[in-house]
Amino acid sequence: MIDQVRPADLAAWFAQDADAAPVLLDVREPWELQTASVVPQGFTLVAIPMNEIPGRLAELGEGHRIACLCHHGARSQRVAAFLSQNGFDQLANVAGGIDAWSSQHDPSVPRY
Repeated sequence: MIDQVRPADLAAWFAQDADAAPVLLDVREPWELQTASVVPQGFTLVAIPMNEIPGRLAELGEGHRIACLCHHGARSQRVAAFLSQNGFDQLANVAGGIDAWSSQHDPSVPRY
């Protein structure tokens, strides 16, 4: 199952399994990362564009609790579904993406 987690609730979602390393997987394109990005606080930020995920699964490894992030939540939902089909089981989609992150959680993150 893929949880839908609001940006403000992400820390609590990561904390549900203290044994799993928390990873925020940003699946946006490099230009988007340059425009707006989150500051890792209590998690590792991994940036892999959506179209590169299949060839870079090994970078995610096992034993991680992974929340996927994109601009509004659609791409990250597709990536989370792909990860689920490939054996990952502790997954979330950041509902509303970086846009929600900026508007609901951290207004210092630029909106685009």
